[in-house]
Amino acid sequence: MSKLTVIVFAAAIFAQDAKQIVEESQRRHRSTTQQYEGVLQVFNPNGRNSEKRWQFFRSGNYGESRALLRFVSPREVKGVALLIVNHADRASDQWMWLPELQRDRRVALQDRSTRFFGTDFSYEDLEERDVNQSDFKLIGEEAADGQACWKIESTPKKGKSSQYNRVVMWIRKDIYFPVQYEMYAKNQLVRTLHYKRVEKVSGVWSALEMEMFDVKRKGRTVLKSDKLRYNIPLKDELFTLQSLRRGE
Repeated sequence: MSKLTVIVFAAAIFAQDAKQIVEESQRRHRSTTQQYEGVLQVFNPNGRNSEKRWQFFRSGNYGESRALLRFVSPREVKGVALLIVNHADRASDQWMWLPELQRDRRVALQDRSTRFFGTDFSYEDLEERDVNQSDFKLIGEEAADGQACWKIESTPKKGKSSQYNRVVMWIRKDIYFPVQYEMYAKNQLVRTLHYKRVEKVSGVWSALEMEMFDVKRKGRTVLKSDKLRYNIPLKDELFTLQSLRRGE
């Protein structure tokens, strides 16, 4: 076996291992449903900070899940809602409900990189993607928050749409839980996401707090989850345009 063949073979093994790690991470933390109340603290570089609260509901697995989030305060955003329908083979479908206009609008694919309602999360950051939409590469091992982690690079497969040309993630070795992300657009770091307060809830490892930092804007948003529950009954009708419009 030539040296070149060995290198190619080793690279293929590392790529497969990286994908297997991500698949195992998703498998271990799978749940049929999820519900929580979220507090979003938005820290702006100009000092004009704000706080928003939403309710979040989710059903299904990666690649086929549906999610609904609805703001409950403050008054100026109360009732604003987002419905996300994730797909195994392409980007999600998203619809926004604006109560002051009494209408919903589809979030166009080219708008997914914009900030979601004054937070440092983009619309794309709120969706889930099946592992088969990306290629993975194990690029090293590095500790995060004092925990040993695999460092894995994810890149969109050819023909798959994303604002990020690559994402680097840190997955804890002990519990296969992702705790840190770096998102790159045109090979420039644009956002970082840090998972904090990692605890087991109803047998599922969860981050009860996460912080998104916008590198260019120098703003950050902290999302804290309260009353988190898994595998509870949620009606399919909750994740429909009719439910979105009714404000249920």
